[in-house]
Order: sequence, then C-alpha cells, then structure tokens
Amino acid sequence: MDPLTLFALANGAVSAVKAGCKLYKDIKGAAGDIKDVLKDLDHQFHDTYAAKGKTPPPEAKKQFQEEKNRVVDLNKKSGDTTGIYAEIGEHLGAYYDNFYKCIAIFEEEEKRSKTQIYNGDASLGKRALQRVLMRKQLEQMGTELQEIMIYQSPPELGALWTDVNVMMRKMGEEQKILITKQMQIQALHDKRRAAKMKKIKEEFVVGVAVMVVIFVMGGVFIWVAYDRQQKYPQYGNGIFPKTEQQRRQEAMPKQYIGR
Repeated sequence: MDPLTLFALANGAVSAVKAGCKLYKDIKGAAGDIKDVLKDLDHQFHDTYAAKGKTPPPEAKKQFQEEKNRVVDLNKKSGDTTGIYAEIGEHLGAYYDNFYKCIAIFEEEEKRSKTQIYNGDASLGKRALQRVLMRKQLEQMGTELQEIMIYQSPPELGALWTDVNVMMRKMGEEQKILITKQMQIQALHDKRRAAKMKKIKEEFVVGVAVMVVIFVMGGVFIWVAYDRQQKYPQYGNGIFPKTEQQRRQEAMPKQYIGR
C-alpha cells in the first residue's frame, strides 16, 4: 500500500463529502414554501438595481434567472436527500478508512527506521518530513469536515459525522493491527526473496567462474599439445617417438598404404 495513493483517495473523499454537504444544505434550504424563497430573491435583485435607479445588465438578469431556476429545481428534489445523505456517509467512511491506513503505515515505517537500514533514493529525513506533513494534512481534513458537518450543515449531518467518527475509530484500531501484520509478513517475504536472489546470483557467478576455468584449461592443453607437436614432430600426437615403420608409412603415398 502506497501512502501517496491512500492520501489521494482520502483527499478525493473529503472533496466528495464537501460537495454532498453543500448540495444537501441547498436542497434543505430550498424545501418548503418556495414562494418565500423566490420572493426573497426578487427583493434582493430589486434592492441591488431598481431601488437605486440602476438598470440591471443582461448578464445580471441571466444570473438572477439561473438562480431562480436552480431554487425551483432544488425544491423539486426536496425528497431526494436520503440518497445524498447515504453518499455523504460512504465518502466520510472512505476518508477515515484511508486515513487510518496511512497512519498505520506511517507508524510501522517509523518503527522500521529504528531497526532496519534504509536503502531507498530519498533520505531518512525527507521521508520522515513527508510522513509528518501528510499526517498533518490528513488531520486538517478531518477538522475541516467536522467544522462543515457540525456547524455549517443541518443537524442530521452533524449527527452523521459523530456516528461515523466513533465507528471508524474502533475499526481503525482493528485495521491498524491487520495492516501491521500484513506489512511484517511482506517484509519477511521480501527478506527471504532477497536472500534467495542473492544465493542465485552467487551460484551463477560460481558457475560462470567454473566454466571460464574449464575453457582456459582446455585452451592451455590444446596450446601445449600444438606447441609440443611443432617442437617435437617425431612424437606426432603421441607421447612416445614414432617407430621407423610409422615414419615410412607416413612417407608413403596414401594409395600404397594397406597393400
């Protein structure tokens, strides 16, 4: 599990929760007597332009009409908040899920840094700083969600935040234990794999060295035999000198040999 990926997932979940809270709040705000809401918009538009003797520009008229249409559309969706409420809960759970996974990985990496030698590209200081910054940002995300859901949203969203927070704290502790075990198993697997690869490399080097020695020794033997034949032709390819009969046979034409 890559902390950067988990961080990105948590950040995406936070954005989804914010968007869901805004939509939920807008729908709740537009629900009820839509006439009063539209009347209030008309008063605001009138006070901005007509009451001051100003002529509203075409762009302002367009934005005003779009806002009225948006309110009408939200009013039609006033019964659709159940699905939005469930989506907010799911995204909030996704944030906490990735948050606790990140924390578990950070804590395990900090433990490893005290007992294992790190051979990666980034320095220990850089990795430690990265963990601190990411943890601070994750915690800040949670604080921001708490502020939005409890103090800036309808009461039911505040209750949702409290319930999910309590549930995910318990699940986070359980998940932390599982992730720690998983990382320890993976570390042991990597260690065994590294030892196996080291053994294979050593055996390969020994095998290559043996083959080189065999080829070198074979070449030496061939060279010695060739040199001996050049210096002592009377021995031919054997150890003992040729007999007189062997020399005569070699001197005879091939067609007479064997007659």
